[in-house]
Amino acid sequence: MAKDTVLKAEGLTKDFRGFRAVDGVDLSVMRGTVHALIGPNGAGKTTCFNLLTKFLSPSAGRITYKGHDITGMKPAAVARLGLVRSFQISAVFGEMSVNDNIRIALQRRRGHSYDFWRSQRVLDGLNPEAAELADSVGLSSFLATPAKELSYGRKRALELATTLALDPEMLLLDEPMAGMGHEDVERTTELIRKIAASRTILMVEHNLSVVATLSNTITVLARGKVLAQGDYKTVSGDPRVVEAYIGSGHA
Repeated sequence: MAKDTVLKAEGLTKDFRGFRAVDGVDLSVMRGTVHALIGPNGAGKTTCFNLLTKFLSPSAGRITYKGHDITGMKPAAVARLGLVRSFQISAVFGEMSVNDNIRIALQRRRGHSYDFWRSQRVLDGLNPEAAELADSVGLSSFLATPAKELSYGRKRALELATTLALDPEMLLLDEPMAGMGHEDVERTTELIRKIAASRTILMVEHNLSVVATLSNTITVLARGKVLAQGDYKTVSGDPRVVEAYIGSGHA
């Protein structure tokens, strides 16, 4: 994949009743890379992520995706362009099987959002692709399992499968390791590495060992501003970054 800029923010700013949560952030995500957005608590990374994924509107600044200005667009419109967000809180239908959850996502991609009335024959026609997606995230042996019976880590894998069903060019991951035990973290890290072989990923993540393992580029935020940017070795050795984390109790 060519290493051109796929997502770019310029002067991104967000004010909440006089409080500036994001302050003039410039950010460029290169195609085919994993870009992590990190920072201590209160750094503004969640607000920045919500701006980039269009769940918040900026007070100032500009966002472009593949050269198109998406600053004023809604999340659904941006998703149709290939920029899709996966949520921090696992968002699957617990009573439905893994297979049915993925089929619903496939219907959405084909423009048949949640058409439960569609004939069984039409729905069954989605089974081969659903099975392929389940296999890609390590859930091939859980196709008939209700989502509520999956472990937390496997629910997150199912969420990734439903996101991939939309065939995004770029994935935006909001704390993909949140709430996971060590085994699930390792499994999900390998899954993201596999996905990243053919897609661009921007993620917010607190687990710095995961960030070190997966990321090509890291942007560190502190008090709403970009504090440092570069690969893990560069940012982890930056005294300003060390001070920001120690000063926030995240040493």
